[in-house]
Amino acid sequence: MIPVSFYPDSYPINNPLSYPSSDPNVKGMGNEKVDEAGKTKAATECQTCKNRKYKDGSDEMVSFKSAAHISPLAAASRVRAHEQEHVSNAYSKAEMGNGKVLQASVTLKTAVCPECGRVYVSGGTTHTKITYSNEEQPYQKQLKAILDDAGKGNNIDVRK
Repeated sequence: MIPVSFYPDSYPINNPLSYPSSDPNVKGMGNEKVDEAGKTKAATECQTCKNRKYKDGSDEMVSFKSAAHISPLAAASRVRAHEQEHVSNAYSKAEMGNGKVLQASVTLKTAVCPECGRVYVSGGTTHTKITYSNEEQPYQKQLKAILDDAGKGNNIDVRK
């Protein structure tokens, strides 16, 4: 298994996830601010969100090798696309080495901005499992011989 992580440089640790409430009386869910009169206003991007940068920590040649800013609204699609690069690399690696990808999965992580409370995609992880067949290994040769013997006689031609 090859775990690959992708997190922003300013990844907040131990932040609980929060989701918007269905209660109309709950205000300040990260995408709005309350003024003195109790009315909500659309929030501008906070400094933490504005300065958040994402950087890839793997040794593969993929995007985000140097830290770059992604807006919170575009982070989900950009991180997902980045993690898909790792999946594509796994399939290429398996193809070049006479292997087979058994499993490839992507997990997106979320966090809450400590300044504005907005839930954003904070990073992602790709897990891949690749198996390689080694024809030179004695056990592999023996398995191939057993499978060849098991298949003999299964198909009979009765035509004369």
